[in-house]
Amino acid sequence: MVELFKNIQVDWLGKRKVFFTISAALLLLGMAAIVANKGFRYGVDFKGGTIARVRFTDPVTVDTLRQTLPGSQIMEMKSGANEMQIQLEDESGDAGLGRETIDKALKDKFGSKFEILSADSVGPRVGARFRQQAVMVTLYALAGMLVYIGFRFELIFGAAAVFAVFHDTLITLGFFSLFGYEINLTVIAALLTLVGYSVNDTIVVFDRVRENLKTRRRDDLADVMNDSINQTMSRTILTSGLTFLTVLALFIFGGEIINNFAFAMVVGIIVGTYSSIAVASPLVLIYTRLRGKPMASQPVRAGAPRPAKAR
Repeated sequence: MVELFKNIQVDWLGKRKVFFTISAALLLLGMAAIVANKGFRYGVDFKGGTIARVRFTDPVTVDTLRQTLPGSQIMEMKSGANEMQIQLEDESGDAGLGRETIDKALKDKFGSKFEILSADSVGPRVGARFRQQAVMVTLYALAGMLVYIGFRFELIFGAAAVFAVFHDTLITLGFFSLFGYEINLTVIAALLTLVGYSVNDTIVVFDRVRENLKTRRRDDLADVMNDSINQTMSRTILTSGLTFLTVLALFIFGGEIINNFAFAMVVGIIVGTYSSIAVASPLVLIYTRLRGKPMASQPVRAGAPRPAKAR
C-alpha cells in the first residue's frame, strides 16, 4: 500500500474536546441557518410543481423571465445557447397545469421564439410522499449499518459509526440551508452515497483498532486507537483526497443540473472523513472508559494493569 506519511505520532484522541467543540459549532451554525430560513429550500420533487427547460431563439435575461413568470425560479443553462431552466411551484394538485402556465406566459411575451425542450411535473401530494420516503430510506440505511457493524465488531462501534453518519448528514443539510441550496431527490441520492462512504471510512479505522487490540492487550485503549488512526491515515488521505478532487471538479465544471449533488458530495466527504477520526473513535473510547471494562476484543490477562484513566 502506498504510504504518504510514515511514523505519524499524532494524539488524535487527546484533542477530542477540540473536535467536539468544532462539531457542536458546525451543528449550531446549521440549525441557526435552518431556523433563520424557516426550514429547508425544497425542490419541485418535494414541494410539487413543474421544471421546464426552454430554448429561446434570441438571448433572454433571467430578470426578464422572472418578470414574465412571477414567483418562478430561473436558472441559465451553460450547456446550451439561450437555454433556461424554469421552476414553477404549483400547489393546485394539477401536475399538468404548470407546463400550460409556462407555455402561455412565454407565448404572450415571446410569441413563437422559444421551444420547451422538456417539462417534468410533480403534484404536491406526491412531493410530500417523496419527502417522507427520503427520510425513511435514510433511517433504514442507518439502522442496517448499526446492525451490521454491531455484529462484525461490538455494538458500541456500530452506535458510534451511526452517530458519526448522523452528525455528517446534519452538518451537510445545515450547509445546504446556510448557502441556500435546494434539496431534491438528487441530493437525497448524494446523502445516501455519503452515508455509505463515511461508514466505510470509519470501518477501516475500527478494523485496524480490532487488529491492534489482539496483539496489544496490555496497552491503553487510547494509545491503540491513536496508532490505528495514524496507521490508516495514508489510506484515508489517498481515498478521500482523490474522491474530493473528483467531486470538486463536478461542482465547478459540472453545470447546474448536478450542482446540488456535487455540493452535497464536497461537503459530505470533508465532514465524513473528519468524523471518522474526530467523532466515531472518541465516542468508542469515552464509552469504554465510562463502562470501566475492556472490550471483548481486549481481554485483560491475569496481573495486567487496569486501563489508564482518561487524559
